[in-house]
Amino acid sequence: MIRRRITVLGATGSVGASTLDLMAQAEATGTGAFEVEALTGGANIAKLAEQAKRWRPKLAVTADPARLDELRDALSGTDVAVAAGDAAIVEAATRPVDWIMASIVGAAGLKSAWAAAGTGATLALANKESLVCCGPALIERVKRAGGRLIPVDSEHSAIFQVFPAEAPERVAKLILTASGGPFRNTPREQMVAITPEQAVAHPNWSMGAKISVDSATMANKGLEMIEAAYLFDMPQDRIDVVVHPESIIHSLVEYVDGSTLAQMGPPDMRTPIACALAWPDRIAWLAPKLDLAQLGRLTFEAPDLTRFPALDLARQALKAGGATPAVFNAANEVAAFAFLDRKLAFLNIAAVVAETLERATKAGMAFGSGDACGAALSVDAETRRMAESVIAGLANAA
Repeated sequence: MIRRRITVLGATGSVGASTLDLMAQAEATGTGAFEVEALTGGANIAKLAEQAKRWRPKLAVTADPARLDELRDALSGTDVAVAAGDAAIVEAATRPVDWIMASIVGAAGLKSAWAAAGTGATLALANKESLVCCGPALIERVKRAGGRLIPVDSEHSAIFQVFPAEAPERVAKLILTASGGPFRNTPREQMVAITPEQAVAHPNWSMGAKISVDSATMANKGLEMIEAAYLFDMPQDRIDVVVHPESIIHSLVEYVDGSTLAQMGPPDMRTPIACALAWPDRIAWLAPKLDLAQLGRLTFEAPDLTRFPALDLARQALKAGGATPAVFNAANEVAAFAFLDRKLAFLNIAAVVAETLERATKAGMAFGSGDACGAALSVDAETRRMAESVIAGLANAA
């Protein structure tokens, strides 16, 4: 039986909710037993309160201080302590537990992931930004604390499951798969009028709006390439991306002897979450089964860098190193949300990222002194101002 004392950061999001769902399934079948220390969420107080009543954590935290009284009222009569704000989320992340799910989306999750990395717990990491912005320092922090980092992204989980951690010299290449998103076959001239509703309609995965936009631009695959380089200590010229529309093979590891190992499964985020939750064991759940005969065929193609320039921009950022990947991440996040707010055209997302990268390079943007998390957040804030200036310039020119 799997036994864990757990904190879930970002419990009300899709990854956090799926984590709690898997825990409930494991307890129902007698294959898992879990004690929940803390749950954190955003503005969905009703959902956070429902989760807290089910799992009875010692602490429930909302990121929004203005919603504290609402959360307190929703949990009155229980023994669950409540808190609100960024500092409270960081405090929740530092509580002693066996296993922490870090699934707060965006740069907002960086501080808590950094805090969790220093506890010595197993860190199940679903927050891309913490790896992209300060990956090497984050990984070293986990090691120094005696913990373990297990990636939750489906692509990195796939590599993690077939990567020879004890002998990395056996690996020739990492191959990340990409669905290609909803516009894989859309002519570039038709992408001018793409709406947010079209961009978030992913053909295979159920994801949040921002991540869906990143998939549509393939910026997500660029971010994942940066993450893979840090997670598996692999140079960018030994990381490839291949478009695989069926999303059945989640990534591959090519060995020096010519063998290539792949992890496969239906596109469901609960599979990599289950892997991280039980590792090094496996936990049974009501997983969708893979029927290769029904699938019939799996297809692959090279990514179109003309249609999806964000992928090449990410590779350039990774090659440049230093603060540049953090600049790419922040500029992309600002541009993606501007598109969702209908303030920016779809094709201008990558254009904003490219211009921001150029301005940051000319300005000599770099990490300052102090801890890596603080330095990354400083670069993030400066980049956001720069990206917003680029977007304002585009609006004024229109």
